[in-house]
Amino acid sequence: MKAVIFAGGSGIRLWPLSRRKSPKQFEKIIGDQSTIQLAVERLIPDFKYSDIYISTNILYADIVKKQLPKIPISNFLFEPEKKDIAPAIALAMGIIAKLNPNEQVAILWSDHLVKQVSLFKKILELAGSEIEKNPNKIVFIANKPRFPSTNLGYIHIGKQIKKEKNINIYKFEGLKYKPNEETAIKFFQSKKYGWNLGYFVSSAGFIYKYFKRLAPDIYNNTENILKEYGKENYQLFLKENYGKVESINFDNAILENLDKNDASVIIEDIGWSDVGSWEALKEALQLKNEENVTSGKVYLENVQDSLIYNYDENKMIVGVDLSEFIIINTQDAILITKKNSMGKVKKIIENFPGTENENLI
Repeated sequence: MKAVIFAGGSGIRLWPLSRRKSPKQFEKIIGDQSTIQLAVERLIPDFKYSDIYISTNILYADIVKKQLPKIPISNFLFEPEKKDIAPAIALAMGIIAKLNPNEQVAILWSDHLVKQVSLFKKILELAGSEIEKNPNKIVFIANKPRFPSTNLGYIHIGKQIKKEKNINIYKFEGLKYKPNEETAIKFFQSKKYGWNLGYFVSSAGFIYKYFKRLAPDIYNNTENILKEYGKENYQLFLKENYGKVESINFDNAILENLDKNDASVIIEDIGWSDVGSWEALKEALQLKNEENVTSGKVYLENVQDSLIYNYDENKMIVGVDLSEFIIINTQDAILITKKNSMGKVKKIIENFPGTENENLI
């Protein structure tokens, strides 16, 4: 089985650590490794490094090669421009399908935390064996929701199909992207929905054929590009042609129109968190809500329910009488805000382009 890890996001919700020149997936957010390094290492040794592909923007070529030196150069799939995830998945599936259309492929992401790694690997193995038996299927991997999140997508879980290796496999009943608060609460209470992680296992050829059926413009453009794959002028040809299709999310292009009979779902608690924002990172790392999460030189007195990260070794952050704060100190910027104000911060950063603050994004 192959694995494709997608790492093209800009990560503005983790500003000021995550920047356009070095987004969140390449930064040390958890421990001493970047999240993309953690994503790769949690697959080893079940996967060989030669079985892992990395899809990211060409802007990050030097960073990703430096951080992942054991990944073969040919396994880096560089997007010449940002066109959302559907064209990127089509290109990856097209390349792998050319080698073996029935190859089992795990689609994964570079900016997540998975605490239960052994269970995660067991699920991948089971999903891979299911696709080996029937390449014309998709097995979604969902996480049992810990709370009614409105920032995540949901997978509707149907009846149990079977149980293998003490893991249940269920019917797939559809997807719902970021419901409102009322709907999220209903989903959470029903026990019939799981968080959609964006993780699934299928065969490269099956996913690629779905593009031909549901997104023919992307499929035809990818086919044109792949005519030059492996040739000397491939990168130039890719650059000239990759952007000829619309920017569209994979869920919108393919998964929302998926035949329910073509998919099944495994839902477990793998300790998954999307660490795409500071408040989400705190939720992932805390043991209880009132606990503080800190990194670097930090001294606190009467501080509760806050996340304080200091990336400057020459300074100390001292916090006194604070509650529900996010404080991030980097070499050239300091973020100080309440946890529930992070949406406002995102809007401020989005206004930086074209101003004197542009170098901070």
